[in-house]
Amino acid sequence: MTQIHPNALVHPKAKIASDVEIGPFSIVGEHVQIGRGCRIGPHAVIDGWTEIGEGSLFSPYVSIGGPPQDIAYKGGSTRLKIGRSNTFREYVTVNRGTEHGRGETVIGDNNLLMAYVHVAHDCVIGNHVIMANAATLAGHITIGDHAILGGLVGIHQFIRVGEYAMIGGCSKVVQDVPPFMIADGNRAKLYGPNHVGLRRNEFSTEEITRIKTAYKIIFRSGLTLQDAIQQVLQKWDHPHIRSLVSFIEQSKRGICR
Repeated sequence: MTQIHPNALVHPKAKIASDVEIGPFSIVGEHVQIGRGCRIGPHAVIDGWTEIGEGSLFSPYVSIGGPPQDIAYKGGSTRLKIGRSNTFREYVTVNRGTEHGRGETVIGDNNLLMAYVHVAHDCVIGNHVIMANAATLAGHITIGDHAILGGLVGIHQFIRVGEYAMIGGCSKVVQDVPPFMIADGNRAKLYGPNHVGLRRNEFSTEEITRIKTAYKIIFRSGLTLQDAIQQVLQKWDHPHIRSLVSFIEQSKRGICR
């Protein structure tokens, strides 16, 4: 049975699955949908047009589904969609989308957002992402699957972070971070492939070597970007290489180097 503490304030129109736990002094708004197995700690606020999948944990004092911090926002019914089995630690804030953006903020499955993380409007976070304490996303950011953001990382709006990328703590990110790479610093620059992360995710030695060689050709050979990409594609026809090249070619803000 649903366990709602008598001191919680849950709107009667909110859609709450049968086994959800809601702690004391938490607030759940009218348009919220919460899937099975979710646990909401004390003093949490979940509001707006927010849809939450199964099995997520919301620690005390989170603020989920609030309006975007955008002066152009006029109060529309924009959305927040959260997948399954996510963990939101203390004081995490996640805002809904904007009418002039995607219209929704999206968080996938199996993500860990540590204390004081902020996810702004219209962001898209993939699956198995880790955001360490106080990592902050401005609006319209995309984070790929299995990416790791260190503590106190700040990312400029409209940036993309590729899959399996890692960003070192306290970094300032103002250009796209390609998949499989490590970026660090203020401003962040690339330091080569994320060897440890790739091994932990069961990339083979051959795959890691291929990514490392592609990195050297594209970013350290002195070739023009177009010539370097052409050389890499001629050398390998492999999904990881195609993913890396496609990410670079689609960049609008440029790639950090």
